[in-house]
Amino acid sequence: MPKEFPESVLTKDRRGSKEVRNLISKGRFVLYEYRDPKDFSLLKNGARKLYLKENEGKVLGFMIIPLKGNKSLMIAPDQLELDKKVWNDKTKKPEELF
Repeated sequence: MPKEFPESVLTKDRRGSKEVRNLISKGRFVLYEYRDPKDFSLLKNGARKLYLKENEGKVLGFMIIPLKGNKSLMIAPDQLELDKKVWNDKTKKPEELF
């Protein structure tokens, strides 16, 4: 017997079939891009790195590579580099990832 889900968690795919948005985990995140230290221009074709920290403490990392149009490719790296810092251009200071 199928489960009943509230409309607030349902969506439709391209064909119009219903889907449930199911939470895998949630927590904090860090998103950063790569810039040239000389003139602060974007590097790596606008590639970004995304780190997600689950409420339980586990960290997941992804490289986001822009593709043509409005699409991007996400790649999980072989190893996470959590000991590095990122530059905060608003405060003009380096910060820890988490």
